[in-house]
Amino acid sequence: MKVVYEVGVIGCGYWGPNLIRNFMQMKKTNVAKIADLDPKRLEHIKELYPSISPTNDYRGIIEDPNIDIIAIATPVKTHFKFAAEALAAGKHVFVEKPIAASTAEAKELIELAGKHRVKLMVGHTFLYTGAVRKMKEIIDSGELGEIYYINSQRLNLGLFQQDINVIWDLAPHDLSIILYLLGKSPVAVSAAGTAHINPRVEDVATVTLYFEKDIIAFVQSSWLDPDKIRRMTVVGSKKMMVYDDLQPSEKIRIYNKFVEKPTYYDTFAEFPYAYKYGDIVIPMLAGGEPIRLELEHLVESIEKDKELLTDGQNGLQVVRLLEAANESLENEGRKVPLDN
Repeated sequence: MKVVYEVGVIGCGYWGPNLIRNFMQMKKTNVAKIADLDPKRLEHIKELYPSISPTNDYRGIIEDPNIDIIAIATPVKTHFKFAAEALAAGKHVFVEKPIAASTAEAKELIELAGKHRVKLMVGHTFLYTGAVRKMKEIIDSGELGEIYYINSQRLNLGLFQQDINVIWDLAPHDLSIILYLLGKSPVAVSAAGTAHINPRVEDVATVTLYFEKDIIAFVQSSWLDPDKIRRMTVVGSKKMMVYDDLQPSEKIRIYNKFVEKPTYYDTFAEFPYAYKYGDIVIPMLAGGEPIRLELEHLVESIEKDKELLTDGQNGLQVVRLLEAANESLENEGRKVPLDN
């Protein structure tokens, strides 16, 4: 077992610095090299961490025999290339979401990781938050009763992407959370969206996930909303739960509200509904920075050869839904069945 794992980070733009900071703060990892095409980004990181060696050629990281882990935080279209080369070189790989630009690419990365006996992790960071973990615990306990539907909103003004639409940019977070909470995959997907600013890239969209037992989930994504919203509602037969990620502390509220199913009725006009109202409960959440917990989980998985929560298969599941949503968009919202 190694005392310290040497890390290389490819991509120092928006998310890369967060990975670098956390790897540098962890006792069992050290960022030895970073790569980016922007010399200003490299210079900035070098000023913060003088011990890091910067380069504009990512191959200097992949070919370095001293590097154990490679983290990739680059545009989606480059994920496969960098990850495939790193895995083939026998490196453990962390890739930001989504893991790849297609299911074919994701499957090939999984095969490479297995062939070279290394770990492949995707950055579905929200699965490591105290709020999402608590939501999973509450749902699995049966406190909400039978789950009816989930509605998720991830809205803001920008940041516009040029190579992927708003579904591929924002929805992976919500899709990974919903799959985790329900513990099952949908049987079909549909999507509706439009492109207002760039005619080739949808900037507003809603994805609908259809599950067995009439469970349904909606994922609304937008780069064109005046307010920043990060909200998910889970409605059950006994209680309802709201997760607001923008709240500084009380992120989850459990509402003792539900509609009681009638046991009898004479005619449709006399269909009796019973509405139940009760207290609001705000559960205590576990602390810790999600990225830190995520990367610590990766190191523990490497050391003990444990299964990753967000492994290649988890990344593949999300990409499969993204592809199905795109197919639906291209076919005027037609429902796309999925093979599970």
